[in-house]
Order: sequence, then structure tokens, then C-alpha cells
Amino acid sequence: MSTASPPLLVRNLLSAKQNTLFRQLHIKAMEAPHDLPITDLDYPKPISAPPPPISKDIELKRAIEASSKSTLFNLTTDHVLYQDEWLMAVNKPKGVYCESVLSSAPNIILDSSLNEFHLANRLDRDTSGVMLITKSHKVAAKLVKAFTEHKIRKSYIALSIAPSPNWSKITIKSGHGRSKHGAWRVYAALDVGKVLPGGSFVRDMETTFEVVSINGENPQPSESESIIVVEGGEPELSCVGDGDDVVVVRAFPQSGRTHQIRLHCQYLGIPIRGDVKYHGMYKWRGRTFEGHELHAESLSLDHPITGNIDAEGELEFDCSSLDTNDSDNESDDVDLNTSEHDRSVKKTSKAATKGQNKDGIVFLKDTFNSSTLFY
Repeated sequence: MSTASPPLLVRNLLSAKQNTLFRQLHIKAMEAPHDLPITDLDYPKPISAPPPPISKDIELKRAIEASSKSTLFNLTTDHVLYQDEWLMAVNKPKGVYCESVLSSAPNIILDSSLNEFHLANRLDRDTSGVMLITKSHKVAAKLVKAFTEHKIRKSYIALSIAPSPNWSKITIKSGHGRSKHGAWRVYAALDVGKVLPGGSFVRDMETTFEVVSINGENPQPSESESIIVVEGGEPELSCVGDGDDVVVVRAFPQSGRTHQIRLHCQYLGIPIRGDVKYHGMYKWRGRTFEGHELHAESLSLDHPITGNIDAEGELEFDCSSLDTNDSDNESDDVDLNTSEHDRSVKKTSKAATKGQNKDGIVFLKDTFNSSTLFY
């Protein structure tokens, strides 16, 4: 029987001793006492409140209804805001999943050799408004890069039943992440970059809000802007009144975090009506509202193919038909005085303008009178 040479035997003995020493050190480290139990590690603490218990059943019901509605949904030309050879902008209805919008896009596509459809942006199930659908992998990649680099400007309209804000314009900067139970929460700005349960990290989140109207009245114009950097402790309430005002705000997200506007509205004390997950009022004046009242009002971007667009050559998509009656048979004018629980939804007829500037850049814009949009 052959034996190992002395040099090899020495190396084997050293290797065995090193492995034994490593195992001993590892066991000692695992057995060493910790300052905190493993379940109480020093994770960042969320600032915003968790979803109320009632939200679980309500969200499940809404999801089932949206699934049925989405199965039957088909895009029509009425949904199209803009379309060219490379992309199209559509107005997604409330209560429809984005995937159903995408799957029905080929039914209304203009003649094009490019049929590689992608969603350039996504909206929550109950958020209505502007969605971009690209028709090629190349355009999709360029728009993904533009969204990631925050080169696409977005605005949203939200309706809240809450005390009146004591500001006309405000910017809120905070952290964003999932708590240990999986819900999205607001975190302190100083927690950005810290690890969360599950291995994810707190990310930065920033939104600017402007008050559009309070109970149908325009606020006094103001050039001043408040800035809130979220710190630890209880949320800073920035509202006054008894909490039953109809507050319409326009939101400009500077980042693109999941449920960003909904979370920041909750933090500011103006949770969106119907947004039961984030403590929005879903029953009001004898009515139950199915889904939150948030509308993706506009997108503004440089066309990914045309390029070399100046400030006036941006594509601007603006669809402002926020669903406030939650009814398929709503009319444009509902008289608030007809009953205690009705309200006026006076809308101007949308004046859609479409054309080209001197550089041949197509643009489209729908206008509305925001001061009388909600009551």
C-alpha cells in the first residue's frame, strides 16, 4: 500500500487543522451572546401606519372583481391618446389590470412592422390614466432607461376626504420599503440604504404636491413651497379642520416607488378616498367607493426615436377623466343639490388638441377645468 510523500502529508495535516480551527471559531461565534434576540435586530422602523385589518377582505374582493372585469376588457380607439409607428399612449380605466391593457393592444394597432409590445410604465389596478405601450424591443429599452433616469415627467390627480392642508405646495422626502409583514411603508429619510427584513433595502422617495381645490374652491395662489424631510417618530400632520373636506391635489413624483403617491398622501394626512390599504375613507355620505381615486394625468418625454427635441417638442399626454362616480352610467354633470349624497362632477368638455410643431414632433393634450372637477 502506497503512502503519501512527507511534503504532501504535512500539507494534508495543516489543511485538516485549519478546517478544524475554522469550525471551532464558527461554532463559538454562533454561540456568542447577542445584544438583541434574533427577532429584534436593529431594522429601520416604519413611520407610516400599517394597513388596517379590514383592508385584507376589501382588497381581496376588489381583486376578484377586477380580475373578472379585466378578462372582458378590450382597448378601443376611444382609449387611445396618441399612436405612431413606435409607441402608443392609452387611457387605462380604473379597475383593470395593466396586463389586460397590453394583451388587447394588437386589436387597435395601426399598420406597423413592429409588433413587439411592451408596457413602458405600470399603474396600480385602481389607478386610471396614461400608460405607454411600445411596439419594439429597441423603443422599450430606451423608455426603461428614461424612466430609470427620471427623464420622464409625470403628474397625477388625487382626491381625498380629509382636513384641509395648511400648505399650497409641498415636497416630501422619505424612505420607502417593505416592513416585516410585506406591506409598503414610509421610512425615515436617514434610513435610506439600510437593510430591511427579507433582505431588501430602504430606498429614497420624493413627491411634490400642489393643492388644486378644496371643496371645489381654488386656493389662494402662493409662490412659497414647504419641504418635509421625514425623520423618525410620529408623522407630521399638515392639515387643519374637521376632516370632511374634499381635497384635490396634483402630485409630481420625482422617483418611481411602488404606491409612492398613496403612501405620501397617507403620511401627509390626506389619504386618498377609497384607498382602504392606506387608511383612505372608503365610505362617505352613505356611499361605498370601490377603489382609490388616483389618476395618472400626464406624461411628458422626449420621443425615443425622433430625438433632438427642444422644450416645445416634448410629447405630452394628458387625460383628465378621473372617475369620481364609480358608475358606468355617470353623466358629465350631477347636481349636488339633488340629494344629500350626490355631488357635482362638473367637467369641461375635453378639448383634445393634436398636431405637429415645426420640427415634426407630434403632441397631444386634453384640457379640463380642475377647479370644478370634484365636490
